[in-house]
Amino acid sequence: MSNAVNYEDILYDEKNGVATITLNRPEKYNAFRGKTCDELIDAFNRAGWNKDVGVIVLTGAGTKAFCTGGDQSAHEGSYDGRGTIGLPIEALHAIIRVVPKPVIAKVRGFAVGGGNVLATLCDLTIAGESAQFGQVGPKVGSVDPGFGTAYLARIVGEKKAREIWYLCRRYTAVEAMAMGLVNKVVPDDQLDAEVATWCAELMEKSPTALAIAKRSFNADSDNINGIAAMGMQALKLYYDTEESQEGVRAFHEKRKPDFRKYAK
Repeated sequence: MSNAVNYEDILYDEKNGVATITLNRPEKYNAFRGKTCDELIDAFNRAGWNKDVGVIVLTGAGTKAFCTGGDQSAHEGSYDGRGTIGLPIEALHAIIRVVPKPVIAKVRGFAVGGGNVLATLCDLTIAGESAQFGQVGPKVGSVDPGFGTAYLARIVGEKKAREIWYLCRRYTAVEAMAMGLVNKVVPDDQLDAEVATWCAELMEKSPTALAIAKRSFNADSDNINGIAAMGMQALKLYYDTEESQEGVRAFHEKRKPDFRKYAK
């Protein structure tokens, strides 16, 4: 399988058994639009079923952000692609779990909103000291009602997950590691080398054993697919309301939203 692929929103590379998928929209803090999600799904499928690939690394271009979730400039009531909410986000979340390879999130800068969800879904997360984690949904008229909530609670606990979503605070890489959201924190200039070390260790392990382990971990939380499907359908209806659209307007106008005047 050739690794010469031309994508618009992402970069794809295979080397020494490691497939690196890079969100390449640094001018947008690596926020994703519909096209980005489709390209990520394609790249994960390429890497996931290539027997020469043993590990997949997901990261973001530049130093400012891993990913900041859905591109608000492509969101006016719904996003600009396919899927329940105009983004194939359910398919993207599913492929990260379905591929029978460990997926490592390599995080510099912001991993917030949908970007925090992607890092949460990856099997392992290694962060530079500049990394910041958190959710923003209730600040901009959105939420991720599936793996972003229920699966997050499995990782950090119910109380902490509710704090993350209700208050929309930012957490440092060290704080994220303390709550179990991150496996390792290193200085930013050592992040590439640290991830390479983890990848090399994984490449020495039995790929079949790793695949079985991943699938057995996933089996315990696969019911969250149903929660996500129901939640995304509700989110589609929510995006049609003035309350949600106030969040988008306020984001574009760089002001605080006034959600309560639209609440019914």
